[in-house]
Amino acid sequence: MRLQEWTMEEQEQLIHFMTTNSWPFHGNSDPGRELIEKAIEEGGYESDEVKTFWVENDKMDKVGIVKIYDLQDEIPLFDLRIADMSRGYGYGPKALRLVAEYVFGLQGKKIRLEGHTRQDNLAMRKTFERAGFVKEAHLRHAWFSPKENSYYDAVTYGITREDFIAGTTTPVVWEDGEKATTLPRIPDFTESFESERLIIRAPRIGDALDVWNAKQNSLPALREWMVWAQEEPELNETEENLRKAVADFITRQDLRFHLYSKETGEFIGASGLHRIDWSIPKFEIGYWLATEFEGNGYITEAVKRIEQFAFEQLGARRIEIRCDEENVKSRSVAERAGFILEGILQQDSLSPDGNVLRNTCIYAKID
Repeated sequence: MRLQEWTMEEQEQLIHFMTTNSWPFHGNSDPGRELIEKAIEEGGYESDEVKTFWVENDKMDKVGIVKIYDLQDEIPLFDLRIADMSRGYGYGPKALRLVAEYVFGLQGKKIRLEGHTRQDNLAMRKTFERAGFVKEAHLRHAWFSPKENSYYDAVTYGITREDFIAGTTTPVVWEDGEKATTLPRIPDFTESFESERLIIRAPRIGDALDVWNAKQNSLPALREWMVWAQEEPELNETEENLRKAVADFITRQDLRFHLYSKETGEFIGASGLHRIDWSIPKFEIGYWLATEFEGNGYITEAVKRIEQFAFEQLGARRIEIRCDEENVKSRSVAERAGFILEGILQQDSLSPDGNVLRNTCIYAKID
C-alpha cells in the first residue's frame, strides 16, 4: 500500500470519488460537485497548508483519499476517507500509519499528529487504535450533523512523535496521581494466508450471506455445542455480527478467520484466535464447520495453519483449545493437531441451552 500525491490534473477523479461514495460520519455526508470545485479553487486540497494523497492498495487501485492540513503548524490534522467498496479490508489503519510516517518525516519535526471523529464512528475509532493512536479527548455534544440536525459527542485521537519513533502506545493519564503504563506493541501481520486446501482470511462484511447460509444449514449439528446456534439467525443479525468481527480484527481484540475452499471458492466454516492476551502473547483457537464439509479434515488443517501463523507471526507463547468434555469431534481436532490435554475443569460451564453443567477440556501448545 502507498500514498500517491494528488495533482490538479486529477480534479475530475477527486470529484467523482467524493460524490459517488457515502460519508455518513462527516459534517457534509453528501458533498456536491460545486462545493468540491470551490474547495479545490480555494486551495482546500493543495496549498502550502494542505496536501492531498490517494490511498492505493498493492494493485494500485485507488481505495481512499487522505487530506493532511495545517502543515505549517507543529501539529497537523488529517481527513481520511475510504471508498464504500473498499471498507472492511483493513486499508484504513495501514493508510493512517503511512500518514504518520509522512508527517513525522517532514522537515521541522512535527511534534504530534491528531484527528477527530464522531463518538459513534466505531470503524474510524478502531482505525485510530490499530494505527497506534491514543484517545485523548471526549467532547460532549461537540459534533453537529446538518443532515440529521443533531449534535453528537466527538472524540480526539493523537500520536506523538516519540511514540511513533519508539513504536509504543502511551495512554493518557486521565486522573491526577495515576501512573501511565505502556501497552504491549502488537506486531503487524498478514490478514490472509493459505493452507494446502484453504484460503484463511479476515472476515468481511460481504461474507454475510455465505456465513448465514452455512449456519442455517448446520444448526442441528451446531446447536449442541454453540450458544449462538440456539436460534435461527436473521441475515441482518449476521451482518451486524460481522461488523463487530471486522472492528475487533482491526483493533486486534479478536481475530476471526473465515475458511474458503481454494478449489471451489465455497465458504466452509470459521476459526480464529480468541481470548487474546497480547502481554504474553497467548490465544485460544475456536472453530466451527458447515456440516456438508465434515469428514474431510478441513478444521484440523485450518487449526494447524492458524497455530503456525500465531507462533511465527504473532510471537505466541501459548495457544489453547477449550471444548466440552463430551464434544468428541472437537477433542479429536485438538489431538490430531498435536495439542496436549492439560486438564479437565469440572462443572466449569453451562450447556449452550443453559440447562446442564458441563466439564471443559483444556488442550494447549507452548513455545
